[in-house]
Amino acid sequence: MRKEGKIYIAGHRGMVGSAIYRKLKTEGFSNFIFRTSAELDLRNQQEVKDFFAAEKPDYVFLAAAKVGGIQANNVYRADFIYENLMIECNVIHAAYANKVEKLMFLGSSCIYPKLAPQPLKEDYLLTGVLEQTNEPYAIAKIAGIKLCDSYRKQYGCNFISVMPTNLYGPNDNYDLEKSHVLPALIRKFHEAKVAGKTEVEIWGSGTPLREFLHVDDLADACYYLMQSYNEEGLVNIGTGTDLSIKDLALLVKKIVGFNGELKFNASKPDGTPRKLMDVSKLHSFGWNHKIDLEQGISMVYSDPETIRKFQEATIA
Repeated sequence: MRKEGKIYIAGHRGMVGSAIYRKLKTEGFSNFIFRTSAELDLRNQQEVKDFFAAEKPDYVFLAAAKVGGIQANNVYRADFIYENLMIECNVIHAAYANKVEKLMFLGSSCIYPKLAPQPLKEDYLLTGVLEQTNEPYAIAKIAGIKLCDSYRKQYGCNFISVMPTNLYGPNDNYDLEKSHVLPALIRKFHEAKVAGKTEVEIWGSGTPLREFLHVDDLADACYYLMQSYNEEGLVNIGTGTDLSIKDLALLVKKIVGFNGELKFNASKPDGTPRKLMDVSKLHSFGWNHKIDLEQGISMVYSDPETIRKFQEATIA
């Protein structure tokens, strides 16, 4: 990436986009274009077309998406597939039409089949049935990968795709109805501690295995790949290690300092039994994560912004 190049980060105020922005700033980049969702509706083809024609970005990070946890994905199925498809189609086509030098599309580990062998290799894409609760979102993200590969093959566009594992960190979503498991647990244990409760309810059986990556590590990997990766197909980004939801809850409980018990609600969905990324492809390029899980959760919980996010989510 040229230091003087014009960079558009779609979704710059979200957890992923803001982390990429922080990383690029530390690397000496300063020529950024920003639009909030109120200023530019990425679901609107004409607005996106006009924006790219006027601004002519050199590099694009497509981190904008409609996201949520199991509950949100299952309830708002039409919204998740429609909005994500529209965002991807509009931005990727506009990037091609305006000769963007390089685009990175960020997907999700939920693109892989529900019962795919573990750990999940990039080659397992489209080899089986998806997890039912988030199938619409997963299909949209798969379409984004195929859009990048198709524009590369037909038009020679340098569009690449990366698939992050479960993420956490600054600017996470702490709305208990729409958030992912780790931020939800951090908030639940904090509020239970403050309220003096004796137990915290955990959704599901506690047995599913999950992998977690600090978003600053993701941003570091994205920057690394924008410098060095120029091929079709996707690259997994993760740690290569996982733990059960029960063990995750116990770790969060320890970090937060909650002294009560865990109560597992088996009537709630577990989701995919295991979802561990095979990161041997990324490791072969010379990149490894730096922030371990306990350190990362401690960083998040000790940040005053996290408590403010709890309060914002409660008001919302």
